[in-house]
Amino acid sequence: MKTLRDIKVGETCRVVKLHGEGAIKRRIMDMGITRGTEIHVVRVAPLGDPVEVTVRGYSLSLRHDDAEMIEVE
Repeated sequence: MKTLRDIKVGETCRVVKLHGEGAIKRRIMDMGITRGTEIHVVRVAPLGDPVEVTVRGYSLSLRHDDAEMIEVE
């Protein structure tokens, strides 16, 4: 299983599945990250947290734990 955390800076991927339960999963979906959405990794902070991505035309910063819940291809 490959997660968003494994994607390198400058690469684009597509969401396959969201892991997690309840409010956490709902929060990620409310940010526009749903199955089939393309995500472009813009940059990663020096210590790996947060990750800046572009989703549906806007920039978004995700925590390390949230990026682990997003399975990509």
